[in-house]
Amino acid sequence: MAVSLDRQRKVITGNAAAAYAAMLCRPDVVAAYPITPQSEVVEQLAKFHADGWLDCEYVTVEGENSAQNVVCAATMAGGRAFTATSSYGLVYMYDAMFNTAGYRAPVVMVNVNREPPGIHAVCAGQQDMISVRDTGWVQLVVENCQEILDTVIMAFRLAEDFEIQLPVMVNYDGYYLSFLAESVDIPGIAEVDRYLEVLKSQPRRPRLLPGQAVGCGSHGIGTGYVELRKKHMAAMERVKSKLEEIEEEFAAMFGRKYGGQIEEYRTDDAEILLVTSGSAVGTARTVIDAKRAEGINVGLVKLRLFRPFPRERLSEVLRGRKAIGVLDRSICFGWDCGPLYMEIRALTPEVGIVPMLSFIDGLANMDITKEHIGQMIDAIVSAAQKKSYRQVTWLP
Repeated sequence: MAVSLDRQRKVITGNAAAAYAAMLCRPDVVAAYPITPQSEVVEQLAKFHADGWLDCEYVTVEGENSAQNVVCAATMAGGRAFTATSSYGLVYMYDAMFNTAGYRAPVVMVNVNREPPGIHAVCAGQQDMISVRDTGWVQLVVENCQEILDTVIMAFRLAEDFEIQLPVMVNYDGYYLSFLAESVDIPGIAEVDRYLEVLKSQPRRPRLLPGQAVGCGSHGIGTGYVELRKKHMAAMERVKSKLEEIEEEFAAMFGRKYGGQIEEYRTDDAEILLVTSGSAVGTARTVIDAKRAEGINVGLVKLRLFRPFPRERLSEVLRGRKAIGVLDRSICFGWDCGPLYMEIRALTPEVGIVPMLSFIDGLANMDITKEHIGQMIDAIVSAAQKKSYRQVTWLP
């Protein structure tokens, strides 16, 4: 891959977009371990490093748990760090993810969504990110290759902001986006430097230097533990407004924006709504347009911020609708529905009692087709008309 540090437009994969974004943010440390379908991210970064475009400590570790510990330690020592993983790799670093979050270490990590094995499934699905939703990480979900690149850059601004200081994970659908090649606007490294420049004026962690002591991490007991947990929770809540703020600044500099916590499509006069996330959003927009042409007032809500959950923004946009459908690419054991659906159902006190339908589709690399989304919208229409409906529908 020919590399330039000036602004350019290239046809690249989603994985390459993530690698370009990480390189442009000048990490001090990259911890790398391959796993399908993420491997291309760390391969591209290895090439950037070998060719002299990426000036960092490139650490080839023996596994994902080590990768997470390396980047956690690097940020606690005052550096900027990046890693990438997928599926069982994410599961393997589970305990280290708690350390990273508990230390308030501003790591940025890409997770290329893939079903965790068990029932052997080297294929797309969002169950991996669902499995770590309560580790204390900020989680973002993106739709296409351009949004991958832009969101990784914004993730560094978010993670390292003095008011946040939390690890951020950027999720995108494996296979559907990891290997999809699209035209992507790649900013110049000087532009990214300017975007991240504000971080230099904020209070920062002390850097670990020879001969100078620096401490981090401790055992929390009793009220001290409670205080740290409460502060962590407060920082997570601040993410919501901070994400909106840094995206506005990103739009002013680069000309692209994604709605902040959620993105709305044709919601102004919509009587019914479909809520979803990830690569299926593009297909859903196409179907929404077709249904609008048929006279059905349907709108779309794209969830970008998964943790913290954007309850205020969602409550505002969902309130007053006749029926709501939620499309999940994962399942919620114990509730017999999709996890996004479960969390949106929890907004009932703010939204009001309205038919809510759960649709589970796209597991194990199954396509989420226009026909499937058309069926979902038809079912939501039926529920809005007070006809009987199935609360949970699995699509093949």
